[in-house]
Amino acid sequence: MLTRPTMWVASLLVLVMQNTATRRRVLGALGVGVAGLGGCVGDDSSMTEPENSNGGGSTDGGSTATDGGSTGGGSSQTVTIGMLQPRSGDLKYYGDQALWGFLSGLAYKADADPPSDPGSGEVTMTVGDTEYRLLVRDTEFSADTAQTAATNLVENQDVDLLAGCTSSAVASRVITTVVNQAQVPIMLGPAASADITSNSETCSDLVYRSSENTAMDARSGGKYVARETDVSSVYLFGADYSFGRAVVNNYRSVLEAEGVDIVGERFVEQGYAEWDGLLENAEQAGAEGVVGGFTVATLPAMFNAFLSGDYSYRVFGGLATRITNSVVGGTMQSVLGEPLTAEKIQQSKLGPFTTRYHWNQYDNPINDAFVESYTGTYGVVPDLFTAGTFTGASAIHQAVQESGSTAGADVADSLKGMTVTDTPKGEGGYTFQEYNNQARSAMTVADLTPTTDEWADNWGAAVMPSQPLARIAPDETTIPADSDQMGCSL
Repeated sequence: MLTRPTMWVASLLVLVMQNTATRRRVLGALGVGVAGLGGCVGDDSSMTEPENSNGGGSTDGGSTATDGGSTGGGSSQTVTIGMLQPRSGDLKYYGDQALWGFLSGLAYKADADPPSDPGSGEVTMTVGDTEYRLLVRDTEFSADTAQTAATNLVENQDVDLLAGCTSSAVASRVITTVVNQAQVPIMLGPAASADITSNSETCSDLVYRSSENTAMDARSGGKYVARETDVSSVYLFGADYSFGRAVVNNYRSVLEAEGVDIVGERFVEQGYAEWDGLLENAEQAGAEGVVGGFTVATLPAMFNAFLSGDYSYRVFGGLATRITNSVVGGTMQSVLGEPLTAEKIQQSKLGPFTTRYHWNQYDNPINDAFVESYTGTYGVVPDLFTAGTFTGASAIHQAVQESGSTAGADVADSLKGMTVTDTPKGEGGYTFQEYNNQARSAMTVADLTPTTDEWADNWGAAVMPSQPLARIAPDETTIPADSDQMGCSL
């Protein structure tokens, strides 16, 4: 049990009061109203990106309760975390899986089931002698809304930490206008632009990211394609905002380093639908492979045009979330016909795809317990973003235990260089790199395969990832400290 001398507690209370006043003075002096800062990140502010059993495994013990309910006593210290995720709109599911993964990480540490979704409210969870009070706020996938919510959490709720952000544009805005100014640590996820933890304007000792990023997609998938397939020339497509540009930039860097020729690049707006001409351009350029750096807003139209055409190249990239796979699977059924078979998928020339995480890619006791408890609570299997946010919560509790403190600054210090014990990718599956505070972890490469009966009800898409074709080691997946892409030096 963590204890503190009475005098130390009194001193800490004084420090907390002083820090609160400082945060309010700093944010107030800067006039952190969204009207004055709208447009700081350009068009990115409206862009999108990046879905009853025992949680098992930990000996910390504890219980959970939702909607601000009592945890039944026993806790001697409290950590207040401001959670920023989209809780409404077309991409609410992105926020769902990110939040559910975080709740599952704390629940695993408590040897309990995760609580039901608290919406945009409050949830209290107890792990051992530590109470976690999560204040969940709806960002609406808007940088303006997220900035306002983060400012309120820091000024009026005195949070120890911030967590979340699904959009990279949202994450960058919150870091530059709230985190850096108020000196409040943040555990980012699942915002995926590699730039956040490789750019000196956004990386700092306050910014940690357990979630995987676009560089990890490219460095694992690109190396696999270059080394394990006969593809020697690639055309790169991406969405014309931070996420899509990060995908293209990282694939270009990795593929060129592996001796693959880049025969063309093209950025298009989200929702772009006139793909026949662009895909023909890639054919005429001599591409043997094509990368699509898009989300559900664009991928279905691209895949429909590709499957309906007669192209000699393959399409590869990162395997997306359940909602994207549902649309892509439906498109494949429509174009290729039903039943959708493994042979039809192979002949379609879609894949292979990198996976940051999917429920069937990792075989270990922690992941087994995670899949069982998450599916039992939320009715769907853990998805693309969930391992990263599970690990973020697990790391925070590990840092509280190791530092003996609930103060945000102490938690952040303890996260530095940490290897996280309990993760869905296995024990010790994530390590925060000291030079940029990005967690590195293994990645897998998989094909698409027809969804099996075992997972049909809890996956809800006609296609799912196959068993791993390859596993890329953690030291191969992230941007090295000495890379010319790494602008972070902590």
